[in-house]
Amino acid sequence: MLSTFAHIIDRKGHNRLVTRLRALLRSNEFYLIPLALVIGVVTGITVTVISLLAQLAHVAIYGIPIDVRLSANSWINPVIALIAPTLGGLALGIMEWLRRRWRLAPAVDPVEANALRGGRLSMRDSVVVTGQTLVSNGSGASVGLEAGYTQIGAGVASLLGQYMTLRRNDLRLIVGCGAAAAIAAAFGAPITGAFYACELIVGVYAVGSAAPILAASLAGALTSQYLAGAPYSLEVAKVGSVGLEQYLALIVLALLVSGIGIIVMRSSPAVERLFVRIPVWLRPAVGGVCVGAMAIVTPQVLAAGHGAMLLDLHREMAATVIATIIVLKLAACLISLASGFRGGLFFASLFIGSLLGKLFAALLAMTFPSFAVDPMVAMLTGMATLGVAIVGGPLTMSFLVLEMTRNVDVTAVVLAACIVTSICVRFMFGHSFSTWRLHLRGETIRSANDVGWLRNLTVERLMRTDVAKCPTSTTIAAARREFVLGSRQAIVVVNNSDDYCGLVSLPDLFSGELDSIADDIQVVELAKYIDVALLPEMNVKTAMKIFDDEGAEVLAVLESENSRKVIGFLTESFARRRYVEEIDQATRGVLGALS
Repeated sequence: MLSTFAHIIDRKGHNRLVTRLRALLRSNEFYLIPLALVIGVVTGITVTVISLLAQLAHVAIYGIPIDVRLSANSWINPVIALIAPTLGGLALGIMEWLRRRWRLAPAVDPVEANALRGGRLSMRDSVVVTGQTLVSNGSGASVGLEAGYTQIGAGVASLLGQYMTLRRNDLRLIVGCGAAAAIAAAFGAPITGAFYACELIVGVYAVGSAAPILAASLAGALTSQYLAGAPYSLEVAKVGSVGLEQYLALIVLALLVSGIGIIVMRSSPAVERLFVRIPVWLRPAVGGVCVGAMAIVTPQVLAAGHGAMLLDLHREMAATVIATIIVLKLAACLISLASGFRGGLFFASLFIGSLLGKLFAALLAMTFPSFAVDPMVAMLTGMATLGVAIVGGPLTMSFLVLEMTRNVDVTAVVLAACIVTSICVRFMFGHSFSTWRLHLRGETIRSANDVGWLRNLTVERLMRTDVAKCPTSTTIAAARREFVLGSRQAIVVVNNSDDYCGLVSLPDLFSGELDSIADDIQVVELAKYIDVALLPEMNVKTAMKIFDDEGAEVLAVLESENSRKVIGFLTESFARRRYVEEIDQATRGVLGALS
């Protein structure tokens, strides 16, 4: 009895503590910083564990030394190169077959969660995606672990944020903190992680979000560095100077890389179509065979390519060898993702971009010796620009170069090239790889900017249901007796089957010009917008466009596209007011103001 009573007291005390913490977090954004630090530490630990598990898998499967990256090996046993990705793909194929059989929804990534769901991520889905990414990378598929890092980091952050009942904007910010900590921990680059979150996960740069994101990013990077070192750490000891002629050459490189990035993203659905006729459970295994076959030619196609990039940065390579690796690595990445392996193209794009820069510098030196550029600067520029083309985030990639080189002059030319690439890709294509894949699934988002509120603000939520109906046979005089001028804006005209036949505004109904013929004319002759109506699932932006196109002040809401039954009406003034209110609330959230 006493123990039960004590348990109740403890539970009440715990509930009061949680309630106070929730109130504190909602009262001021300053209190989000300690929560961001906790998220950063947890994410840093998780990133370290995942990277160690992946390396142990490579050691156990491929028999490589523990201190050597898989893609840095000069030779891989051909039998293992074929079998390992195939078996890994078979495991993933069976998982996908079971998901479809059980009719489970696909997992939501941090970009989609922040753009459409207010930062709400399923922790179960995040763990599954991270596990699938680990299996993919661990078996040798040509994908990186960064997708798993950001998924689990954002998932942990979302879980804590939902537990603390954070507001929508604060929850989106905390999800950004989780992703920032993941990238910072992976690369040992806290500024890069912070800008990754701002550009790609939160979608904006804001004063109010800077402190929590930077806190999480620093905590993640320091935790990872303390435990085992950043798994994707990149450092360049010495870089040559950059002259004006090199600026011009590197801008040309940026334009070329932009085109290659667009071709890669455009090729993605075409490669996916090659696997459509293969049973879903077998697709990743077939993809694994293809990747394994390419690994026999060069192991640099395996996994993310971190070891290969460190190897290729500082050694002389023939142009034909560089071109061969670029083609094989691109093919391996596209086949891996198209066939069903899980993972990201963040690091793979950096690796391929660096090789493009190296190839550009080699060809330029052979063709125009007087315009030769430093191969290392060209590699860094190619790395950053292809990262911008495929992943997005020009400042993210520029700060990655700064944290790699600690050289402001080089970072300046890289930033200029990244901006050129960003503008070119946005103008000619309009998507990064992540939003392009969402577009292929039917989504229309182009960034992580919060548009979920717009989709949630539907006509069904805004409409009024107290519809005033009038039969088509009713005369104007009878309608005037039934509806008082000023009682409403319009009445709905319906036929004997209660189907919609148009709207009549009350000012038109009570027009003085109709007084002499009010007993002879039916109200249906005054009806407008007979073929124009709203549907419940339309969002407020679509509804306002219809209002503007038709010049209407009020419109009826029909049950569905196939039905003419009226279930409500919506006025333009109310729709516009609610839209402005939501825009204002979203803007205040972006600027860091309290709701």
